[in-house]
Amino acid sequence: MLDRIPFLIGLRYTRAKRRNHFISFISMTSMLGLTLGVAVLILVLSVMNGFDHELRSRVLGMVPHTKIEQQGGVQDWQAFSRQLEQYPHVIASAPYVEQQGMFTSRGRNSGAQVTGIDPALEPKVSIVANHMVQGDLDDLQPGSWNVVLGELLARSLGVGVGDRVTLLVPEASITPGGVFPRLRAFTVSGIFSVGAQLDGSLAYANLQDMQALARLDAPQGIRLQLDDLFQAHRVTQQIIDQLPYGFRGMDWTYTQGNLFQAIQMEKHLIGLLLTVIVAVAAFNIVSTLVMVVTDKRADIAILRTLGATPRTIMGIFVVQGLTIGLVGILLGLVFGVLLALSISEIIAWVQNVFGIQFLDPNVYFISYLPSRIELSDLGVIVGVAFVLSFLSTLYPAWRASRVQPAEVLRYE
Repeated sequence: MLDRIPFLIGLRYTRAKRRNHFISFISMTSMLGLTLGVAVLILVLSVMNGFDHELRSRVLGMVPHTKIEQQGGVQDWQAFSRQLEQYPHVIASAPYVEQQGMFTSRGRNSGAQVTGIDPALEPKVSIVANHMVQGDLDDLQPGSWNVVLGELLARSLGVGVGDRVTLLVPEASITPGGVFPRLRAFTVSGIFSVGAQLDGSLAYANLQDMQALARLDAPQGIRLQLDDLFQAHRVTQQIIDQLPYGFRGMDWTYTQGNLFQAIQMEKHLIGLLLTVIVAVAAFNIVSTLVMVVTDKRADIAILRTLGATPRTIMGIFVVQGLTIGLVGILLGLVFGVLLALSISEIIAWVQNVFGIQFLDPNVYFISYLPSRIELSDLGVIVGVAFVLSFLSTLYPAWRASRVQPAEVLRYE
């Protein structure tokens, strides 16, 4: 029974209506502060997780996990692809030719990277086929000189399916009339959209057409799809170490690695800063319990005279402080999860009602606000908030245990 006394009295103090309304107000403020801090921390980390996941699935779905090139082109690329697919973590391969250039149409121009692909093999190493909004990759047949443009690229050029565009490549052609930039007319046969900045800088054409434009008699290299993209650097190095001179490899970390490192760093820094908000709310429990201890000095003295030990008194106020903290944490957990699950719809509604574009696709990789809840993050947030709440109860509870009954009851 004695072991239950701290819990029973601590919970009773929490539920009781105090005569001092200011103490009740401070308790409510502490609870709401914890609720707000935990909810905001869950929401922000969920949005950061959403950006990280979307970039991995969309950007790295378009960008090759790794690519192996040979100087002068890969002559027997079919046999070479089969050889590369024998390496661990490699699940698919496809040939490619990359060419930087500038598209022009009707007085408009825009730079882009044009990738020559095999329409039958490209879906194995890229998600572009799943994000076609017009046309189809199968329209990129040899000799057709068709091109598939990103939605933002097509919009900047003011073209649609069936329109003609001209590609200028940064290489000169020497003719009897002089030196002229190399150019070629293409027909827009399709438009894709992955909802990222890559929609404004990528285009796809047929592999053989791009070989002819680049004056190559073989594909430039082989793109590889891995089952674990974080093994890309190690797999690339392993492949290059076993190939003869003239081959080089490049994985996604060279082109997109800084972006993902920046996201992880921002997530950790923002999480740390928001944890300070939770800490401030948790330590408000200190002021609440200090005032409760002052208000309950007579009760503490009576309990001591009835045989309660300092440890029992300390337990009473630890239970009261933890009750305030747990209620705030649980409310914050509920509100935070609900906000994280609905933040995309809320932001979309605000954009539609007020005509505001928070994430301009011309500037940001993602044009909407994604959210992804990680159970590990929820566990860490709740655990840290609980520990901070517990630490906040120790000093007031210790002060309560030091109250001397004789001094208090002398004036009662």
